[in-house]
Formats: sequence, structure tokens, C-alpha cells
Amino acid sequence: MTSRRSFAKSAALFSAGVLTSPALFAKGQTDIGLQLYTLRDAMQKDPMGTLVRVAKMGYTTVEGATYTGSGLFYGMAPAAFAKELKKTGLTMPSSHYRLGEELYEGKATEGTMLHGWDKAVDDAAQVGVKYMVCAYLSESERGGLDHYKYVADQLNKAGERCKKAGIQLCYHNHDFEFMAQDGKMPYDLLLTTDKELVKMELDLYWATKAGQDPVELFKKHPGRFPLWHVKDMDKTPARNFTEVGNGSIDFKRIFAQSKLSGMKYFFVEQDQTPGSPFDSIQKSITHIKRTLV
Repeated sequence: MTSRRSFAKSAALFSAGVLTSPALFAKGQTDIGLQLYTLRDAMQKDPMGTLVRVAKMGYTTVEGATYTGSGLFYGMAPAAFAKELKKTGLTMPSSHYRLGEELYEGKATEGTMLHGWDKAVDDAAQVGVKYMVCAYLSESERGGLDHYKYVADQLNKAGERCKKAGIQLCYHNHDFEFMAQDGKMPYDLLLTTDKELVKMELDLYWATKAGQDPVELFKKHPGRFPLWHVKDMDKTPARNFTEVGNGSIDFKRIFAQSKLSGMKYFFVEQDQTPGSPFDSIQKSITHIKRTLV
């Protein structure tokens, strides 16, 4: 499997689940979606064939992986991709993007918040994306607290541009945002952004691994988390990724607070799988249907 960083580099060639809150819909009327990073290798080789397989499993919504500004979504122009996506019965309300401060081979990456953002927003609108998400900060994009303040400023600016297109900007966490610096957590600085311009996609796995209680975050910042990443943590000392329902995270407790969080969509994601990622996402959706939908 390729890493998230190497995928971002190779995505120039093929650039770019959701479960609506059970409290908002009656049983049988919910969507279950998938973050396509889970199937990144398959999406590069055969994007449409992969999406058909995802739809047949019962997923109805997907979240795009990193877009690079080539004007293509998995090898297709925005309008063409939207048309092909519709044929599968899937929709893509959210997609991942990068800050763009990190250089690759001395060059900036287009289609990021710092480079070519206008085009990225316009392309996203053509596909029907409702949420554009800052997916990841590389080590060089993190730095100290002052640099996180800079990142927060850039998020506000990018969020303002998204707002003009009727799109909501979000920020997706890992665990490093919760590592204290001088007694403060970078995540708290990111939460000082304009709460209307910048909302959060809470990765339940990474927040939990960092020692955070998602429910407590919801209580402190109600309505700030319209998107979730749902992936489980295995019960070994390593606390690795595992299929939903196969680990230690209490999803029922978290989902009970979906209204408080403001959750609109969630996406199944598993960064690494022990075998075929298709087998893993099948196990996850089976568990979700049995216990959460």
C-alpha cells in the first residue's frame, strides 16, 4: 500500500462514507459512505470499476482523496467524473485537499489552499462537492504554535472562498494536532478559526489514539463537526487500524451525540488493511448495517 504522502505525489495522474446521523432519518433511510483513500491503489488502476464495486456493497456516498489541481478527478474532468459517478448511483459530497506549503521536487502543488485554490473550488462545485477538507499537514507544514496560527489564517481565507461557491471548508485531524506545545494544543488554535468558515472533520480513530474523547470535543464545540471519519482501533498494544466493529472504539456512544456534534456525514476509512481493502470495507459496512443503521 502506498502512504498518504506518496499517494499525494502520485495523484497528479489520477487527481481528485458516509452515514447520515441515525437521529435524522428513520431506519433504512440512511447513507453509508467511504473515504476513497482506503481504495487508493484500486482507484488509480480502475476508478470506475472500483466505484461500481463500492456501490454494490451498499455504500451510497464517497469522499474523494487528495486533488492536485490538474483539473481531473481520477483521470476525468469534473463534469465527466460527475456524470460517470451518477451512473454508479454514488454521490461525492466531500473531497480532500492539501494546504500546499510543502514542495515536491522544488515545486508547489496546484489545487491546494495556497496554490490554485480558485480553480480547485470551481472544479469541486462542478462535481457537486459540499465540503472541501484540508486532509493533512506534512511535518514541514506543522512547526510551532506561531505556524499553526498561520495555518489557521490560511484556513479562514480558503473558507471564505469556499463560502462564495456555497461550499463548506473543513479540517481533518490526525493525532499530532493534540500534542501539546508550551502547554497548548495546536488543535485548539485551529478551532480559533471562524466557526462558520471552518468546520471540522473529526477522525475518531486519531482523536481517540491521541487520548481525546470525541464526545467531550462535541460538548466543548457543539455543531463544529459536520463530518466524521469512522475507523476502529484494534485491541493490541500497537492500537492499529482495524475494521469498524473489530476494535475498541465505542461508536454507539459517539453516535448518540451526533446531533450535538452537528454531524451530517461520516465516512468509513481504513488507512491500512491486513489483506484486500475490499474485504475490510465489506466487514465494516456489514457491522454498520447491523448496529448503527
